[in-house]
Amino acid sequence: MTDSADEPTPDGGYAAAHEASAASSERPRLRQIATVAVTEYRLALRSRWALALAALFALFGTMLATFSGSAVGPEGMERVVASLTSLAVYLVPLSALAFGYDAVVGRDEEGWLEVVFSLPVSRWRVVAGTYLGRVAVLAGATVLGFGVVGALLVREFGIAYWGAFLAFLAGAVAVGAAFLAIAVLVSTLAREKTHALGGVLLVWVWFVLVHDLLALGVVAAFELPEAVLSVFVLTNPASIFRVLVLGQLGTTAGSGFAAVLSATGLSTPGLVAALLAWCVLPVAAAGLLVSRRRL
Repeated sequence: MTDSADEPTPDGGYAAAHEASAASSERPRLRQIATVAVTEYRLALRSRWALALAALFALFGTMLATFSGSAVGPEGMERVVASLTSLAVYLVPLSALAFGYDAVVGRDEEGWLEVVFSLPVSRWRVVAGTYLGRVAVLAGATVLGFGVVGALLVREFGIAYWGAFLAFLAGAVAVGAAFLAIAVLVSTLAREKTHALGGVLLVWVWFVLVHDLLALGVVAAFELPEAVLSVFVLTNPASIFRVLVLGQLGTTAGSGFAAVLSATGLSTPGLVAALLAWCVLPVAAAGLLVSRRRL
């Protein structure tokens, strides 16, 4: 016997979800965003994205933790977490961008947006709900994947040094959410999925590779005031994540340019607020652009 509730619908279930919402009494606007987010979450789970991302994080994190060979003790734990941070600063943004590049343009090509936007729901709420649903999937995969690594570290180093790993895990979730927000904005600007894919790859190259190399060259060539270094950090969510995590570790954990950035003097609340802004502003811009788009 087949369960009709699990069968895919042409619009991904948005219309059914809206009808269920409209059938009851008038609900707050946040409830509409939550309805879209839950629908997007279920669609993402059905596509096996969460399982693939969790397996990817667990595989690379376990390999790094297994072969790092750090000594037992707080310094050993800090070095492993610093190595995980170096891995995550490449892997998590790439995964988030690949996961989110088709969030808007993909649905537009499939004709879903035309169906969803025909409903009496604001377009920006559809964008916000789509983002939140995918953030939930990405955050769950990050916690599950790197959680496997955390279990290995607890077995190796004990529960006493668990705080450093939790700071890394929270930072990995936040930087993933920030790059997913950027992917949603790129997906809104692109006309085709291939253009969006090329756009997010350029975003990854800039923020993960070029930005820090350019900043390193400028730092090496000039004696810059602390304010300039702070600007370098705040204009790159990957750098914010690196400084945020390394700032919680001992002085022996980080080295090179990461150590230079961690010496900027930015406070933890300031870094968290900047990372939150990277999550909110791209989605707000995407919602504004979609609201003005002609379908």
